Amino acid sequence: MSEQAGHAGTRRLPWLAIAAFFAVLAMPARAQPAVPEAGPLPVSRPPDAENGRRIVADRRKGLCLLCHSGPFPEVRFQGDLAPSLAGAGSRWTPAQLRARLIDSRQVNGETIMPPYFRAEGQTRMARAFAGRTILTAEEIEDVTAFLATLRE
Repeated sequence: MSEQAGHAGTRRLPWLAIAAFFAVLAMPARAQPAVPEAGPLPVSRPPDAENGRRIVADRRKGLCLLCHSGPFPEVRFQGDLAPSLAGAGSRWTPAQLRARLIDSRQVNGETIMPPYFRAEGQTRMARAFAGRTILTAEEIEDVTAFLATLRE
């Protein structure tokens, strides 16, 4: 008798698993938080992705590789505090990349990434940048164009 009960239990298990699977599918999807986007900045020339790469790799200009790593074999000692830039163009749209560059606090209020195109409200900036942005509008567009090329 216990052997029959065991068989009956195993016959019901697949049906229970299938029913649970469809119950999960029927659940309403949880709303994903909106990822901030920023439209193109007004610039006087088309974006230059090669210049954007130079800015990202330059430790005196963009400072990106102090925290990020990426496909820059010529740059030694890349950072590991932030996500790799490899594949950034696959993970985010140009508008989302631009928003992160302009002010990454829009995405994460606790970030240590400086806002590259925000002059006001800075608390952790070098005095040299007081009242001015780290990158110009053209440079933001160049870096955005470059990061959008990084696909996995």
